[in-house]
Amino acid sequence: MNGGYKCIQTGLIKNGKTKGIQMNFERDEINKIIAGFDRVTLVLRPTPMRKLARLSAELGGPEIWIKRDDLTGLALGGNKSRKLEFIIADALAKKCDTVVTWGAVQSNWTMQTAAACAVAGLHPVLVLFKKYELPPEPDGNVLLERLLGADIRFRDADKGKMITDASALAAAEEAAAEIRTAGRKPYVVSVGGSVPVGDMERPLGAVAYLEAFLELTEQTAALEFRPDAVVFATGSGGTQAGLLCGAKWTSPETKVVGINVSDPTGPFTEIVRTVVAGMERLMDMPTEARPEEIICLDDYLQDGYGIVNRGVTDVIRRVFRTEGIVLDPVYTSKAFLGMLDLIEKGYFKKTDKIVFLHTGGTTALFPNKRTLVGFCD
Repeated sequence: MNGGYKCIQTGLIKNGKTKGIQMNFERDEINKIIAGFDRVTLVLRPTPMRKLARLSAELGGPEIWIKRDDLTGLALGGNKSRKLEFIIADALAKKCDTVVTWGAVQSNWTMQTAAACAVAGLHPVLVLFKKYELPPEPDGNVLLERLLGADIRFRDADKGKMITDASALAAAEEAAAEIRTAGRKPYVVSVGGSVPVGDMERPLGAVAYLEAFLELTEQTAALEFRPDAVVFATGSGGTQAGLLCGAKWTSPETKVVGINVSDPTGPFTEIVRTVVAGMERLMDMPTEARPEEIICLDDYLQDGYGIVNRGVTDVIRRVFRTEGIVLDPVYTSKAFLGMLDLIEKGYFKKTDKIVFLHTGGTTALFPNKRTLVGFCD
């Protein structure tokens, strides 16, 4: 692969004995490539990881660990901070003074983008699509975006689905045209910083989660285990593509399991595949990922993107009351719900070690408070 890349054998050592051999591409070489990208430092790394001891014992296996990417350090934290380190740097390198993007009302991505713009001295323009019924007053991420001084433009959209299509890009480009007319220079980036469209020409969001996968496996190696699976909420494709590339290149025995929170498996798998292909070109390293390795499970969409129901509420309460960790009602609750169901169905072995990636978004609890409390009764 790429001439200079070679496969090496690594093992976990305990008491002088090798605890399992793994074939890896040289991590240092991958890290050198990543280090060659411009970045604006936004993340406190490594983000914490700990075992969910009580819940694991309650389930009788597998052993569940959690990586707290809800504690990245920018604003109130979340996985988008990692992506924005590279994306904001790209905007600055292109001499832009404004960032234009889109998402749903209460989008973690748009709030994190606005916060990253504040750090870099850029102006955020946010096109927010009304995807589900929420109170009209500023709350949650919208409140934070207001405090950050973002230019917010609301649009109507189909309920229960996530905006990732050409119409959303068109809305962002329309806003960008107005900005150019006003004599400013916009940088248009897709929802979640995932698909290379607009002014983001490379899959920079996926690069961030390739790096995050290396960080994650460095932590698990220090804890003397290799994860059998990484489970997470997948919504725009960049996080999943980066994790999958990391697994294929450095830990091929680790399964990357995305729990869809927005789109059905078929079209969403194609989005992930597109971003992975972009990563292969960018890194000049084929993944040789088989179709069945792009795991996007849509069984846990529940009533649709952003819709809070009893199942969502119950899993938030269970994890909070068992482990003191707060999940959000849009992303991580549905992913955790999916993971628990997969465990019950025998998808994972009782002896497996799973890392659940907490991608943040807990601010969405507050605009959904009445619904959540209603299901607590």
